[in-house]
Amino acid sequence: MGEKKLMKGNEALAEAMIRAGCDAYFGYPITPQSEVLEYLSREATKRTGMVLIQAESEVAAINMIYGAAGCGKRVMTTSSSPGISLMQEGLSYIASAELPCLLANVNRGGPGLGTIQPAQGDYFQSVKGGGHGDYHLLVLAPYSVQETVDFVKLGFELAEKYRTPVMILSDGAIGQMMEKVELFPQIERVPDRGFPWQTSGKPINGERRYITSLHIQPEKMEEINRRLQAKYKKMQEEEVRFQSMQIDDAEYILTAFGLVSRICMKTVQLGRAKGIKLGMIRPQTLFPFPIKQFAEIAPKVKGILDVEMNAGQMVEDVRLAVEGKTRVEFYGRMGGVIPSPEEVLQHFEQTFL
Repeated sequence: MGEKKLMKGNEALAEAMIRAGCDAYFGYPITPQSEVLEYLSREATKRTGMVLIQAESEVAAINMIYGAAGCGKRVMTTSSSPGISLMQEGLSYIASAELPCLLANVNRGGPGLGTIQPAQGDYFQSVKGGGHGDYHLLVLAPYSVQETVDFVKLGFELAEKYRTPVMILSDGAIGQMMEKVELFPQIERVPDRGFPWQTSGKPINGERRYITSLHIQPEKMEEINRRLQAKYKKMQEEEVRFQSMQIDDAEYILTAFGLVSRICMKTVQLGRAKGIKLGMIRPQTLFPFPIKQFAEIAPKVKGILDVEMNAGQMVEDVRLAVEGKTRVEFYGRMGGVIPSPEEVLQHFEQTFL
């Protein structure tokens, strides 16, 4: 059993980072995730010797991540929507260089500077690449403070398994809410993780090690791209994670990720109380997306309602997954407005019944 505590989401995220054996954190404060850096400044270095730097900008932070990851260190950064936008070029470099690292985006309303309220408008940016070129991040979408903690540990494991950047796509509400969490025990930090690719000095009688995302010859760049695509295919085969709720007899399915999935869980209960056979599918990995699960349920139900705090982003992947085998509709709120369970049920009834 792990240690149980009542914690704010951002502070739990930072605590999980420490316990996961993170070697270094490079970041820049931005609402609504600034508590991450504040908590680490109080706790990290005195407890673990972890390197902690407040960079001069998000651009600097992601390039510090690039360098430290290249040395074989377990590294992480956090930010919120506009800050993540500034990191996209560096993320593309890291993906091409095949370096493991972990990021968390505590999503706020946009576009532009927008609002500090929670939103889900960064789905496209997170799942479809964000930066230039053919690459993906492996994206985990927590719906609670507990799952945020769990995904830090899992995120580092997946990043190192696939040599890839992994993103935790959270939001301002999860970052600010307080919940009871069970913290995993401290993982021992090791000075040298022994990755065969890390630039920690030339091995005796070994080949020179170097890491780059620049390849002048097109044949070499194509080779890199083919290797990346094979890696993403393997993720799609082995790393899909989702949660289902009352789908065995469901006539209609609600789907949502992150914070909104909590709302939709209550909507399912309200609908069932009225005799409506509602079920729910909650993707926990946004990439890889649970395509197979949606394809399997589609012919068995009369329709799917996708609910998001944006103008309609994940719904595109739902529609691609079901391949026209059932009706898919969308309901969304924007700008930091959070829908209520009753509001979602009302829209469902107006749309399908």
